[in-house]
Amino acid sequence: MEQFWLPSLDYLKAILRFNLSSVIDILIVAYLMYRLMLLIKGTRAVQLLKGLAVLLVITAFASLFNLYTINWLLGKLMTALVVALPIVFQPELRRALEKLGRGKFLNHSSLAFYGDAEQSKINAEIARAATVLSKNKMGGLIIIERETGLVEYVDTGVKIDGLVGAEFLVNIFVPRTPLHDGAVIIRGGRVSAAACFLPLSESPHLSTDLGTRHRAGIGITEHSDAVAVIVSEETGIVSLAVEGNLFRHLKEPELVEKLAELLPDRPSHSLPALLLRR
Repeated sequence: MEQFWLPSLDYLKAILRFNLSSVIDILIVAYLMYRLMLLIKGTRAVQLLKGLAVLLVITAFASLFNLYTINWLLGKLMTALVVALPIVFQPELRRALEKLGRGKFLNHSSLAFYGDAEQSKINAEIARAATVLSKNKMGGLIIIERETGLVEYVDTGVKIDGLVGAEFLVNIFVPRTPLHDGAVIIRGGRVSAAACFLPLSESPHLSTDLGTRHRAGIGITEHSDAVAVIVSEETGIVSLAVEGNLFRHLKEPELVEKLAELLPDRPSHSLPALLLRR
């Protein structure tokens, strides 16, 4: 007579306990990874991680096709990255530790939904604001985020989350008001923050006539793919900076045209926009 092995009760309990602990372990790790992704969302770290992923893919192909020289070079590069990554991700690591110390790492959500804003209208409002600032000899610095996130610079200023309008932007830069000194950052079609501090350009090729406002505008475009609109307080000259290059003496139609090239209209696929279309 054939005998069948039946697991003991203790054995079943051990398997059940192992499975439950494994599931709990996986859920905790998944949640922590999710919070980490929210933390780096909207920062330069996203592009840096994409670059790291490309290096890993190239390394895999080099190993697959026995490209010994490339594989050796990439191996040395990976060894150097172990030391370089903490330096490269220093702003994100600092923000993570600060949130952890304030108890906001697990309960603070950075998710944001933006409506279906037409970029052409935003560009026109920015150009109109720059023209008004220029006529009144009021300095201004407006930063428009593109693919590279600017969350770390938004955190240095005063959060606003307001609609982009020429009058609103001009009022921010009125001299001797609390928010006039610093940069305005526009993210997702909204004024995200004002009075933000930006990194200054260290390029030795910049003219000595350019002050701190211009160096900050150029500096942020050297660190990211953002677009900076700069209005000189002394001369009223309107300039646009992108990728470390500065275009000066722009009139309103020229500024609108350049902004349209750099910031074209894109349809929004956000949940609120889809609901509003119904």
